[in-house]
Amino acid sequence: MEKIKILFVCMGNICRSPSAEGAFVKLLKAHGIEEGFVIDSAGTHAHHVGESPDLRSQKTALDRGIDLKHLRARKVIMGDFEDFDYLLAMDDENYETLMSACPDRYKHKISYFLDHAPHLATREVPDPYYGGKYGFDEVLDLVEIASVGFLSMLQKMGRIKKEFKL
Repeated sequence: MEKIKILFVCMGNICRSPSAEGAFVKLLKAHGIEEGFVIDSAGTHAHHVGESPDLRSQKTALDRGIDLKHLRARKVIMGDFEDFDYLLAMDDENYETLMSACPDRYKHKISYFLDHAPHLATREVPDPYYGGKYGFDEVLDLVEIASVGFLSMLQKMGRIKKEFKL
C-alpha cells in the first residue's frame, strides 16, 4: 500500500510546522499506524534552513512527550507539490505563498491545517516566535486538535485501512 505523504508548512519551519509534524507523528504512533505515512515539515522562507526547531517549541513539545530535536528546518521546494499528497498551511500568508508557487495541477493538495478542526473557529495557527511561553502552548493545543481532525478525515475517506478509535 502506498504511503500517505503529508507536509506541514509555516514560514520559517522552526515553530509551528515542526510542532505540527511532531504532534501528528505522536498521534500516528499512538495508534500504531506510523508506517503508513511519510511526514515532514517545511517553511515558505529560507530564514532558518538547517536549524533545529526553536528551543521554546522543543521544550513545550517535550513537556507533552514530543521530541523535536532531530528535526531541521528546510524550505519548500517545487518537488514537494508533486511528492506530497497534502500540504497543510498554518496561516493565510503561508497558504497564499504556497498557492502562488504551486503548479495548477497540484493546488488541490493545499489546505489550511486548522480546516480539520472547524469547531475552533479559526483557520490560522498564530506564530509564537515573538511571544511568550503561552504562544507555544497554544500552538501545540491547536495542532494536536487539528491532528485528530485530519486523521479522522483520512479514516473517513478510507485512506487508512487499519481500524482504530480516535
